[in-house]
Amino acid sequence: MYHPLYHPLSDGWTLRPAVPAVVPSAVLDAGAVPATVPGCVHTDLLAAGLIDDPYLDDNENRLGWIGDTAWTYATAFTWTPDGHERTDLVCEGLDTVATVTLNGVRLGRTANQHRSYRFPARHLLREGDNTLEIRFDPAPAYAEAWRAALGERPGAYAAPYPFVRKAACNFGWDWGPALVTAGLWRPAGLESWSGARLAEVRPVVRVEGGRGEVEVHVRVERTSEEPLAVTAEVAGASVEVPVPAGRRRAVARLSADDPALWWPRGYGAPHRHDLTVRLRDARGRAAGEWRRKIGFRTVELEPEEFRLSVNGVPVFVRGVNWIPDDCFPARVTRDRLAARFAQATGAGVNLLRVWGGGLYESEDFYDLADELGLMVWQDFPFACAAYPEEEPFRTEVEAEARENVTRLAPHPSLVLWCGNNENLEGHADWGWPERLEGRTWGAGFYHDLLPSIVAELDPTRPYWPGSPYSGSPELPPNDPASGTVHIWDVWNREDYTRYAAYTPRFVAEFGFQGPAAYATMRRAVSGELARDAPLVLHHQKADDGDGKLLRGLGDHLPRPATFDDWHWLTQLNQARAVTYGIERFRALAPHCSGTILWQLNDCWPVTSWSAVDGDGRRKPLWYALRRVYADRLLAVLDGEVAVVNDTDRPWRGELLLVRHGLGGEPLAKEGVPVDAPPRSAARVPLPPAVGVPGDPRRELLVARLGESRAVGFYAEDTAVDFPSAAYEARAEPVAGGYRVTVTARTVLRDLALFPDRLDPAASVDDMLVTLLPGESATFTVATGQELDPGALTGHPVLRCVNETAP
Repeated sequence: MYHPLYHPLSDGWTLRPAVPAVVPSAVLDAGAVPATVPGCVHTDLLAAGLIDDPYLDDNENRLGWIGDTAWTYATAFTWTPDGHERTDLVCEGLDTVATVTLNGVRLGRTANQHRSYRFPARHLLREGDNTLEIRFDPAPAYAEAWRAALGERPGAYAAPYPFVRKAACNFGWDWGPALVTAGLWRPAGLESWSGARLAEVRPVVRVEGGRGEVEVHVRVERTSEEPLAVTAEVAGASVEVPVPAGRRRAVARLSADDPALWWPRGYGAPHRHDLTVRLRDARGRAAGEWRRKIGFRTVELEPEEFRLSVNGVPVFVRGVNWIPDDCFPARVTRDRLAARFAQATGAGVNLLRVWGGGLYESEDFYDLADELGLMVWQDFPFACAAYPEEEPFRTEVEAEARENVTRLAPHPSLVLWCGNNENLEGHADWGWPERLEGRTWGAGFYHDLLPSIVAELDPTRPYWPGSPYSGSPELPPNDPASGTVHIWDVWNREDYTRYAAYTPRFVAEFGFQGPAAYATMRRAVSGELARDAPLVLHHQKADDGDGKLLRGLGDHLPRPATFDDWHWLTQLNQARAVTYGIERFRALAPHCSGTILWQLNDCWPVTSWSAVDGDGRRKPLWYALRRVYADRLLAVLDGEVAVVNDTDRPWRGELLLVRHGLGGEPLAKEGVPVDAPPRSAARVPLPPAVGVPGDPRRELLVARLGESRAVGFYAEDTAVDFPSAAYEARAEPVAGGYRVTVTARTVLRDLALFPDRLDPAASVDDMLVTLLPGESATFTVATGQELDPGALTGHPVLRCVNETAP
């Protein structure tokens, strides 16, 4: 965005409690402390050494007073008249209940984290020294007052998050801490301008008959009524349209011949084109400029199948749910997002669902998604609760939706708007109507207000009222037969083999927990690392999470005897549970159109459903996800072999099926010709010679097709008569780390390497590899440290299911 004259207000800020009632004496005695903008109270107090890190041990429990305190941010700055007619204070993000005062005069009040604000300030600015203060009142108290005024609303948690327009998970979730923030979480500055400015640019992009069509909707703000002109350029096309005297809106229409299209990952290149919009006054002088990259592509949604098509091509969604990557979002830089997105794409992901309990993410988030061809499903920020529709909330919701739909419209990665997370299911299935007693709960938002805004401002993208949702208010929301389904009976009550009982159209949430990496847990917990240690349990927020982890092992894996065993086996079980589900859902294509795993990332160090933990380390689940989300998947399941070909090329060859004894000896062999068309999934029944074992406790099956291989066992691991693992392992230094080679002398079930136990910064390129006797696997360990080769190839760094206890 071009600013005629912009003065950032990022320096010289201080922070102090506005009302000292519940503030510890150490904080009171410190007085005003330096503050960072963008930032928040927690990070400022942490930087000043006044609080302990809320992510470590159980420090969170002693920091609730921060969210219950009023805080004042203040800065002094020098201003010189710049010749412009207008100067506005622009606050891109205020979290959340704020009063803005310039030179002792109140400019305005806010109560919505999801909006930006612009305050006319020229009349209050002084030549020379100026002071700006922003007081943040406690969001919990604000929300409680509205709850008392409008009546209780049911929700997943007791916190009053439906009564304030703020990230719901900020009040605590089943994977996140309760750290209620306040502060200037996005930049602030002074913008000066004269005559007119580009207040809003909203491109509507279509592809019709091979031509790229762009309608550029422009809104201007004026100080005079003189004629203006808008020019727009994209993909070799340009146009100029007048903005007559007194008018404040214009539409510039451009048409580009056969533009290169934006495609999602795996379907083509994510081509983008520079769109430049300029505003000029009656004398031809520049009054503003707006530049963005846009993409030409179409998106359609078939509602019953919940099948997304991009540029007319159906896309099988290999997705992950995205939560805020930090409880303190100003810490989430573009580089950090790029690292997280690289982990997503490295695991074969093609879609991120921005979950409704969080935020509308930053421009960097959507720009990186555009660049990488990562599709984005955007929830509006409503989650797991009944939300009041009365004022002031209706006006706030409309304002935030209009702003963010307009802001995100240029991004080709955005393929779907969704009204909420689990609120339609809550009303239908969680007993809400009786508790509501006729009070509003958000239906008017999801079925009326939000779809009307999307239809008006972003008509080329589909809107879906909520997830789960079956396509009609008359249908059960979580019916797998149509629309989207969330599968949570598996984690909460059922063995993960229950995934096989589902034949869903689209799975928008499902998952299984596993602990964070060892190095992450060791950093977060200063005391004993034991499964049931109080500090370890503090970093487990799910209801009966530890019990569900143990019950989830079922008959699949042995019971852990030590913390190291618990850590390894529950991480492995998480990977296996998710693999079991995705293999079966992908094999159902095209009946099933996609899966979105809960979840990619964490916001702090915690035991959760994530594939990447709160310190950014990949869990075993990540490696399993990379295999099961590969373009081509071979999977042994339920007496068949699934052959999934999600590429635009046929997958042909002989499917080689060999039944082996555990000693590696072949017992039976079959070859089946396979010709899997592009974008297809098929199941090949196992011939009896390989499908029926002589002794299920002592045999396994290996399936190969080209370079793909899958290994299946005829019994659960706890029933297999595994030999004690025997192998030769050596570690040798190489550039950037070590090469670890393991040669099996017996079968090795799910071989894994955890170098972060030796160097917290170390990582490994692969794991969860099953070897037959005589086979070898090579792992590359990235580290800048000199490691002990013996430790790198021994327990508890090198693990497999059938290892001998040390």
